[in-house]
Amino acid sequence: MNYFIADTHFFHADLLGDNDFAPRPFATVAAMNQAMITAWNDRVDDNDVVYHLGDIAMNPGDMPSEEAVLAILSQLAGRIVFIKGNHDYQARFKYLAHHDPGWHGQAKFSFHTVGTIIKDDHTQFIMTHYPLLLGITHQTLNLHGHIHHSSVPIAENLNVGVDAPERALLAHPLPWGAPLAAAEIHELYAAKQQALQQEK
Repeated sequence: MNYFIADTHFFHADLLGDNDFAPRPFATVAAMNQAMITAWNDRVDDNDVVYHLGDIAMNPGDMPSEEAVLAILSQLAGRIVFIKGNHDYQARFKYLAHHDPGWHGQAKFSFHTVGTIIKDDHTQFIMTHYPLLLGITHQTLNLHGHIHHSSVPIAENLNVGVDAPERALLAHPLPWGAPLAAAEIHELYAAKQQALQQEK
């Protein structure tokens, strides 16, 4: 099964507590990190693939070490496909590739600098870190992150980030930090379409 997430920002102490950008209801970075690890592993099976749409970890002025980031990522179930975010960098990707813990005889991690595309239920998922303006589309969705607690007012743009407001549109709310399943992407698209229609 495929899952999707963005903007985990592991170790990012500035996001703790109440704020307008990316409110995270935790007293410590350790508690925030553990909540995301638990939410991930409660949903994702070791045979699943998770698309991480950028911004793995950061902490301005005191960046987490590559060893610390690897230690977190090694605890996460499944294979992880990374799309580079604005707070990711090639040196980190190279370190993770060099120290890949392995996954069923192959690499656990793979990397894309700009984005990648898969098809699910006759719908293209164009996955990027930054939201795209696709114009008129048919059976094409842009899954993205980057804007945290904000939403693009276009139904085909779905923010899959940890802090995304789209998550509130799900009929059955997920634990904070849980990756979204492909079926939930389709549910979010339909719900966002309806919500935007009602605003007109």
